[in-house]
Amino acid sequence: MAKTNPGRFFEDYAIGQVIDHAVPRTVSTGERALYHALYPARHALYSSDEFARASGLPESPIDDLAAFHVVFGKTVPDISLNAVANLGYAEGRWLTPIYAGDTLRSSSEVIGLKQNSNGKSGVVYVRTTGTNQRGETVMDYCRWVMVKKNDLDAPAPETVIPELKTVLTPEDLAVPEGLSFENYDFTLAGEPHRWGDYQVGETIDHVDGVTIEEAEHMMATRLWQNTSKVHFDSTIRPDGQRLIYGGHVISMARALSFNGLANAQMIVGLNGGAHANPCFSGDTVRAWTEVLDKADTPAPGVGAIRLRLVATKGGAPFELKGEDGKYLPNVLLDLDYWALMPQ
Repeated sequence: MAKTNPGRFFEDYAIGQVIDHAVPRTVSTGERALYHALYPARHALYSSDEFARASGLPESPIDDLAAFHVVFGKTVPDISLNAVANLGYAEGRWLTPIYAGDTLRSSSEVIGLKQNSNGKSGVVYVRTTGTNQRGETVMDYCRWVMVKKNDLDAPAPETVIPELKTVLTPEDLAVPEGLSFENYDFTLAGEPHRWGDYQVGETIDHVDGVTIEEAEHMMATRLWQNTSKVHFDSTIRPDGQRLIYGGHVISMARALSFNGLANAQMIVGLNGGAHANPCFSGDTVRAWTEVLDKADTPAPGVGAIRLRLVATKGGAPFELKGEDGKYLPNVLLDLDYWALMPQ
């Protein structure tokens, strides 16, 4: 009897299937330190316990995207070990802050399937839920992944494409209990720009760039136990290159956005996202943002701002798609999210 796990292939999924993912992870302040070593992350709420306490939280939480990567990483052996590409995200919500000492686990439900016309792969849609040691849901999100078929003669499943929200409403967002920006210190945060200073339609060039290193990417995939073969094994892809983990690009772009959005402190909603083109070691990542919407929240002094974060590997800022409607070849990431900002 085989002891090893080759991972699931497209024909192994069924609508309604629920997968409880292995290996819970207890996070620590070391998680934050290594996250900040991998990326130029500087948002004050995730850097300083004292700043977090002044904002009504008991201490500084683990960075929102670090928490996302932990929950996401649990799913990889079951969902995307044999993936061709991670295609997109929707309906992502951060529901409860995660603090050092919390233990995270993940489960996923298959909500959609569609075999590709070539018969060699298909798209699997899942809704993943991350919970803590108290059974509280800390986040949930949907994603869809292109997965290889192992048995090319396996019959195609009935096509089911889930209906997902293109945008979360402000009412869908969970503001952490106790959060208040009434005593917000803009000097310590790094920039004076508050919620009222941003206008819908405004675009921001984040100026800075970071060249992706193979070693740092490998540290990131190992840190969050992302075992997808395309990130580790150079023989998997015909071009012999290891694909940079999409979460690495997301975190790099978010960290770069500090320059111009230092006060967009907490990500609380993920409306959508696409890894538009592959990223490889040696690419220099830059970022720009478009302000899409703004909303009030019930929390004192806290506003919500909807942002489109675009990561590129060159080219002029604020250019996203060509006349054919397809992403330009230099665009790496198109991420639509809600963040919390002092009013």
